[in-house]
Parts: sequence; C-alpha cells; structure tokens
Amino acid sequence: MSISKKLLFLPAACYLLTTLLTGCASLANQGASAQTLQARQSLSKFSDLPVPAGFKISAKDSYSFESSGTRVGLLKYKGKATTDQVVNFYKEQMPMHNWALLNITEYGDCIMNFEREQESCIINIIPNGNSSVISIALGPKSQYLSKKPKRQKTLDK
Repeated sequence: MSISKKLLFLPAACYLLTTLLTGCASLANQGASAQTLQARQSLSKFSDLPVPAGFKISAKDSYSFESSGTRVGLLKYKGKATTDQVVNFYKEQMPMHNWALLNITEYGDCIMNFEREQESCIINIIPNGNSSVISIALGPKSQYLSKKPKRQKTLDK
C-alpha cells in the first residue's frame, strides 16, 4: 500500500473507531438508566444516610447540625424515580448502614421509620409526577423512662 493510500485510510479508520466507541458509550448509558437506583453517599450530609443516584439536594430546604456525637438534620432531595423505586432503595440500603426498619406508612406519600442505637431517622417520600421528593429527618432517639412516675399520697379525711 502506497503512502498516499495510507494517509487516506487513516482518517477513515479514526472516524470508524470514534463512531464505534460513541455507540458503545450510549449503549452503556441506556443500560445504566434501566438499572435500579444506586447509593450516592457523597450527596448526603451524613455518610450513613444513602441517597439514590440522580437525586439532588435542595439546599434552601435543608439543614444539618452535628456536635458531641449528636446529629440533627432535615435534608430534602429531588430526583426522577417512582415512590416504589425509592422505597425499595431504602429497604435495601439502610440495613447496610445499620439502620433497622420499624414501619412504613403509605397514603399517597410514604413514610419510613428507621432506628439504631441512639438515633431515629424518618424518610418521607412524596411523589411528584414521574419524580419524587425525599425528606430525611435525623435526630436522637427519645429516651424511654423506665421508672414509673411516683404517685403522690392522698390523705383520707
């Protein structure tokens, strides 16, 4: 093959290679969108409260505080997923971070209650068309009083 033919062949080969690689990348992206939601701890203010991939924090509606081992926060996220997808995500992910599911209440919105040693976490999932709003409330567990309150003695007359 002469040098002039090789020079003509090189751009065609580059074009073909670029087309094939771009096509593979778009196929990979289609496969990723079909997968279930994945955890994105980097989006969460607290590393042990997972956030589904694709959800973005609403900074104006969120706050968090941490001091001396006490953590408090209300974090709101918005993203594209159905309520069922988000519920299944938290059913799967929260136990991986040592959270125990206490109960789920569904009435259009969905409220999930979790707890662990000294903390409580309430996750509220609000459907919004083909999107959802996730509200995560974190705080210390209230302490149960194990002692019965003392009764005052009554005087009989």
